[in-house]
Amino acid sequence: MTIVLFVAGLVLLVVGAEVLIRGASRLAAAAGISPLIIGLTVVAFGTSSPELAVSVKSALADQAGIAVGNVIGSNIFNVLFILGAAALVAPLVVAQQLIRIDVPLMIAVSALTLIFAMDEEFTRIEGVVLFAGLLAYIAFLIRQSRRESKAVQAEYAREYGEPKEKARGGWLINVALVIGGLALLVLGSRWLVDSAVVIAQYFAVSDLVIGLTIVAAGTSLPELFTSVIAGIRGERDIAVGNIIGSNLFNIMGVLGVASIVAPSGIDVSPAAVSFDIPVMIAVAFVCLPIFFTGGVISRWEGALLLGYYLAYTAYLILDTTHHDTLPMFSMAMLYFVLPLTALTLSVVTFQAARKRP
Repeated sequence: MTIVLFVAGLVLLVVGAEVLIRGASRLAAAAGISPLIIGLTVVAFGTSSPELAVSVKSALADQAGIAVGNVIGSNIFNVLFILGAAALVAPLVVAQQLIRIDVPLMIAVSALTLIFAMDEEFTRIEGVVLFAGLLAYIAFLIRQSRRESKAVQAEYAREYGEPKEKARGGWLINVALVIGGLALLVLGSRWLVDSAVVIAQYFAVSDLVIGLTIVAAGTSLPELFTSVIAGIRGERDIAVGNIIGSNLFNIMGVLGVASIVAPSGIDVSPAAVSFDIPVMIAVAFVCLPIFFTGGVISRWEGALLLGYYLAYTAYLILDTTHHDTLPMFSMAMLYFVLPLTALTLSVVTFQAARKRP
């Protein structure tokens, strides 16, 4: 019964996010908002609505491990797994704004997360700071969108449709979609969190590990569908921008709101402070050299990202089960795989920089 509730919760989260995005996008279009802004804000942040629902529910239920692990794990999953999978489908074009502004901002807020977590707690004041940063970022996106090229605007218009007049009463349907989507998210998050806690207790693992793995992957399904489908359709800016925008929303919006609504802040486990949040920061840093190499995420870079996600998941499993091969696995990653990857990316980045005018 627990597995059924968990799967049903995931389904409600995905369906709820899709319904919410559809209603909100149509309302925004009817209000005359451009497709570019809808894509950068409503859709990118809407795909993170499952993370918001789960983390807020977990924070209110005093399940800090799931609340924090969901955000950290989703950000790691988004970059390593989703971008990797989308790049394997088709090489992804990276907009210059992502390289100059959005990725450095993702690195900065990831580092800020570690600073806030050093005392092993996210306080309400820290939540307010994060959420205020999100509002400033949205204002920046709206201002920046006016300078986007015709090609980028046309790409978002093809995906989200040109603003058009709606028939009388159409707004009522879209408002109903938004409300219905929110209701599905609330119910789905309740089922998912409650069943995840039972699963964690059954396998004798921490809430943090459950949040970092199956909960994070499950709540990231909307990002996965959006980015892979956008890549197949050739909408490469949307595929990459959706991931970076969702990661920024996860930290500033999801973690910010969860910290604000939690009765006494959100506790952060020492394991998250010493390992998982640094991994999230490292993953954000990896985006810079990969994005910089010709402005394209190639298939071999996508395979590299996927390989690192599998390695990260394998480490969590070995560490949780206290497997005998954990020391050997850690040494192989630390002294061979990571240095080799850093050297390869350095050489490729240097060669790409020399080719630039």
